[in-house]
Amino acid sequence: MPLLEIFQLKKTFVNPEGFDHEVVNVKQFTLDDKAQVALQGESGSGKTTFLHLIAGILRPDAGSITIAGRAMSGLNEPERDRLRATTIGYIFQTFNLLQGYTCLENVLLGMSFGPGIDKAFAEALLQRVGLGDRLKHYPRQLSIGQQQRVAVARALANKPKLVLADEPTGNLDHKNARKSVTLIREACRENGTALLLVSHDRETLSQFEQVREFEHINQVSPEEANL
Repeated sequence: MPLLEIFQLKKTFVNPEGFDHEVVNVKQFTLDDKAQVALQGESGSGKTTFLHLIAGILRPDAGSITIAGRAMSGLNEPERDRLRATTIGYIFQTFNLLQGYTCLENVLLGMSFGPGIDKAFAEALLQRVGLGDRLKHYPRQLSIGQQQRVAVARALANKPKLVLADEPTGNLDHKNARKSVTLIREACRENGTALLLVSHDRETLSQFEQVREFEHINQVSPEEANL
């Protein structure tokens, strides 16, 4: 059984003119346990919406999402939050770190929504991503690349089965972008975590053996998907 199974997934938004625009219309998508797949798609093609639907941040208008044998559609909001906290790690393009908390505290806070706080594991993760000497630093005291490493550690903090990465190299230069993708892939592999990364950057996509065109699985044309 695949780790992630999606069937007939649809999501529509109302555009500024008041008309419905169907942004996601995925007939079928699967991801195997521990697999690492990149989805290629231009900005505005609906990739972020697709990830938000998988994570339970957004609710679909139709269709099913099953993660680790659990159907997302059958869960209420608190249950979706719990499933996301224990099963899914999310690396946002803007990292979404809490500026008033240290590196270690950002990771520990992520743990508080999952199985529980494990300070030793949090410190080990930050050590793994090269921030063992930055545990008490605040995000503002870190470079952009270092902030992303905190986000990677936080995404792995609850030992998720799946990590979703939304344009994680968008704010990095080419050199650091390559290093970042390597780090994300290695960290997921070491923790036995599947990875689904979305990007429009060819350099990032070239680091993956499995690359799929988002427009091919999504029936909405890029011209129609303006969100």
